[in-house]
Amino acid sequence: MPAAPTVNLLYADSLRLTDCRRCNNPPFHKRTVPMKKISMAAALIGLVLTACSGGQQTAAESSAHSSGQQTAAESSAPSSHTASDKLNIYNWSDYVDPATLEAFEKNTHINVRYDYYDSNEALEAKLLTGKSGYDLVAPSIANVGRQIKAGAYQKIDKSQIPNYANIDADLLAMMAKVDPGNQYAVPYFWGINTLAINKKLVQKALGTEQLPENEWDLVFNPEYTKKLKSCGISYFDSAIEQIPLALHYLGKDPNTENPDDIKAAVNMMKKVRPDIKRFTSSGYIDDMAAGNLCVSVGYGGDLNIAKTRAQEAKNGVEIEVLAPKSGVGIWVDSLMIPRDAQNTANAHKYINHTLDPEVAAQNGNFVTYAPASRPARALMDEKYTGDASIFPTKELMDKSFIVSPKSTDASRLSVRLWQSLKAGK
Repeated sequence: MPAAPTVNLLYADSLRLTDCRRCNNPPFHKRTVPMKKISMAAALIGLVLTACSGGQQTAAESSAHSSGQQTAAESSAPSSHTASDKLNIYNWSDYVDPATLEAFEKNTHINVRYDYYDSNEALEAKLLTGKSGYDLVAPSIANVGRQIKAGAYQKIDKSQIPNYANIDADLLAMMAKVDPGNQYAVPYFWGINTLAINKKLVQKALGTEQLPENEWDLVFNPEYTKKLKSCGISYFDSAIEQIPLALHYLGKDPNTENPDDIKAAVNMMKKVRPDIKRFTSSGYIDDMAAGNLCVSVGYGGDLNIAKTRAQEAKNGVEIEVLAPKSGVGIWVDSLMIPRDAQNTANAHKYINHTLDPEVAAQNGNFVTYAPASRPARALMDEKYTGDASIFPTKELMDKSFIVSPKSTDASRLSVRLWQSLKAGK
């Protein structure tokens, strides 16, 4: 067992309050970004071109890896630890099809303990101790770089992951910006920060079916927010997610660390603050599904979950998840092995399992996010692969940005201004 490190993560005192992607209603009983927009353009364009074309470039075609198509049950590899029948996973909820987890347990005879967190901050706090108690976690791209530098993770052993060859090569190129050589992080899902509307309520509030040319006007332009206030608007409860969207709306660098630009974005949102009903990074799922909100900023997959829940409830709520042509925020979540992990061989088996095309497609259909396994896309339901809020078009990707890590000073300023905004000051 490797010694538990002393983890010293930067700006731990300035973490955003909530980043609750996929943290609503755990689905099964077991549960108890440094890059600038320009530097990521090539990877973003490549990602969407291969997603939309017949090309099937994977990690196998950009490295010497062979293209294995094994599931975890078929893969056995040596481990630095004594073999065990346990695996401890700490992940976002609603982020795996329970059936795929049950199949993994049945095929490998590994007992999985699956706990969930509601924010990257909760995960980081656990890792900060150096004694997480978990074998696999799934941080977002904006957190990965500094956590690696802090010694929070073990390197992965790609020889134990035959299905690593299935990973979208463009996702690996993105992750290499924060994980040079792709030594620690294995991409799991990627998605967008966008917004959704309750079509009937929005039409009633605006008096027309016509949406503004820039759909972000719905949440940032007082001309629209004053009208939509009556049916409910929600923002992310996250400075690191919401402020970049506001910066992008203003035509500024979404990942700027210029204090004046950050202040300008917050001041712009202060003008519409009286019209914002909720700040939430999870509650909007059920609120949108129930018709308690008419416009919500959120994670694309979560907004699609809200849409699905409304359809299943047959409550008359019609949700449309938008993909504004002016651009959205892009993120990548990866599976990583904490430094104190005890069951690393089993962790590698599970990673391999998630990259199997059929498993990845099944998980993708369940969580309504784009899987890292490129062959999986051809196996997913067409209603998802053809949805720009799940698989963005080239035109949208050209206008979009990666949600990137921030310095200590920029993070502290953002959090302070954000708390003031929420308080209505």
